[in-house]
Amino acid sequence: MYFIDPHIHMVSRTTDDYQAMRAAGIVAVIEPAFWLGQARTEASSFKDYFSTLVGWERFRASQFGIKHYCTIGLNSKEANNEALAEKVMDLLPLFAAKEGVVAIGEIGYDDQTPAEDKYFRLQIELALQFNLPVMVHTPHRDKKNGTIRSMDVLEEHGIAPHMVVIDHNNEETAKHVLDRGYWTAFTIYPNTKMGNERMVEVVKQYGSERIIVDSSADWGVSDPLSVPKTAALMLERGIAKEDVHLTCYKNALTAYSQSGQMHEKDWKNEMVVTQDTMFEGSSVLRGQESKKIVYPNIIIEN
Repeated sequence: MYFIDPHIHMVSRTTDDYQAMRAAGIVAVIEPAFWLGQARTEASSFKDYFSTLVGWERFRASQFGIKHYCTIGLNSKEANNEALAEKVMDLLPLFAAKEGVVAIGEIGYDDQTPAEDKYFRLQIELALQFNLPVMVHTPHRDKKNGTIRSMDVLEEHGIAPHMVVIDHNNEETAKHVLDRGYWTAFTIYPNTKMGNERMVEVVKQYGSERIIVDSSADWGVSDPLSVPKTAALMLERGIAKEDVHLTCYKNALTAYSQSGQMHEKDWKNEMVVTQDTMFEGSSVLRGQESKKIVYPNIIIEN
C-alpha cells in the first residue's frame, strides 16, 4: 500500500526519516507552518521559514522520492504577539499562491485568547480570498469546547465544511466534527494525542468517511512512520483495505486537491533522482558519493 502523511513537520526531521518513510510506502507529505518550539521575534524569521517550506524542504523531499506540499499560516500560539502577528499577516498573501501550497494552516486556537480569535478569523478570510482549504489546529487544553468554537467561527465566515480539515481530534470531538460535515483528522502521536490502538477503534466506530490519519511528527517525541504503522494495525484488526486506503491516503488527497495544487499524477510516474542535483547551490549530499535512484511507477489500488 501507499500512503500520504498530511500533517508532518519535516524541517524537524532527518534525511534518514525521508528514506524510511519512502521505504514504508509514503509517497507524499503535507507540512503545515507551525510553532518551532521557541517564539520568533521578527517577521523576517517567518519569511525565511515560509521560504524554506516552499523551497528547500520541497526539494529535499524530492531527493528521497517523496512529493512535498505545505500549508501557510500564523499558528495560534504566536498569534498572541499582536505586534508581530500584524507583520506576519502582511507576509501570508505573498506565499499563499506559491506552488505546492495546499491550504491556509495550521490555524485556530491554543489558549482561546482574543488575539488568537482575531487572527483565526483573518486567516479564514484569507483562505476564502485564495480559494484554499483550511487546516485547523484544535487546542490541547479544553479541546472539546475549543473544537466546537472553531466550527462555530468557521460557519460564521461561511466557509464550506468540505474545504476544512479539523485536526488533532480524539474520541471526545470526533462525532461533533463528523456530524457537522468537516474532514476529521487524527494525529497518531505517542503519549499526548491519539495512539494507533485508539485510532483503530475510532475507524471501527465511525467508518472511513471524511476521516484522515496523520503523524504530526516534529521536534518532539514523535514517529514519522505513524501512518503506515496505523494502517498495518488496522488491517491486522480486520478493518477493510478500502477503509485503510481512504483514511491513510485517499481522503487527504481529496481534501487538499481542492487547492488545485495537489494531484495524484505528481507521484505516480517514475521518478529519477540524481542526488548531486542542486537547489540554490546546495544538494542533500555532505561529502557522500552521489547516487542515481529510480523510483518506479506506482499503481494505486483503490
